[in-house]
Amino acid sequence: MPSRNVTKEQVPESYYHVYAKGANRQKIFLEAADYKYFLGLFGRYLSSKQTISKIGEPYPHYHSEVKLLAYCLMSNHLHLFVYQKDVPFLEKLMRSLMTSYSRYFNLKYKRTGPLYESRYKAVRTDNDSYLQHITRYIHLNPRLWQTYRYSSLNYYRAGREPEWLNTAKILGLFDSREDYQKFVADYEEHRDLMSELKHQLANY
Repeated sequence: MPSRNVTKEQVPESYYHVYAKGANRQKIFLEAADYKYFLGLFGRYLSSKQTISKIGEPYPHYHSEVKLLAYCLMSNHLHLFVYQKDVPFLEKLMRSLMTSYSRYFNLKYKRTGPLYESRYKAVRTDNDSYLQHITRYIHLNPRLWQTYRYSSLNYYRAGREPEWLNTAKILGLFDSREDYQKFVADYEEHRDLMSELKHQLANY
């Protein structure tokens, strides 16, 4: 079961629900190109082949140490569900993602100052029975979640996912992709559990 408190110390071989939001609830994604850039950062840091910058320098590479299982990018916040093989690679990944995106956003929109409200928050989940419920919570974040473009739910449906995303762990808990889709849609039956997850994990 998820801890009620934001994780202070990270643990190897553990699952984490990670979230970050814009300072003062401001938007951190203003147009489609912004979402696309952030998704590109997943490829930069989590693909199996290390990416090289325009000046020939290799970017940090976390493919072997961190697995991204689910995500949802909202206009003023984001949710990730990750598996960390070893410490402190979750922290390194989040620092790379947030720093790179902040630099891009501030340069593009000619702004200064922090983009995020605070350092990202992460809640460790040590109960396998909660894994699918957390991904459902993440995938149901958008009001029009069935057609939302910036969520990993699209890859859970399609069966064609980028190498930086790993859906196998969660889908392996179901008999088929269709069963997972039914599970996500069947949130009315589990409204109390979803409310508890919202209180414990997101605290919005």
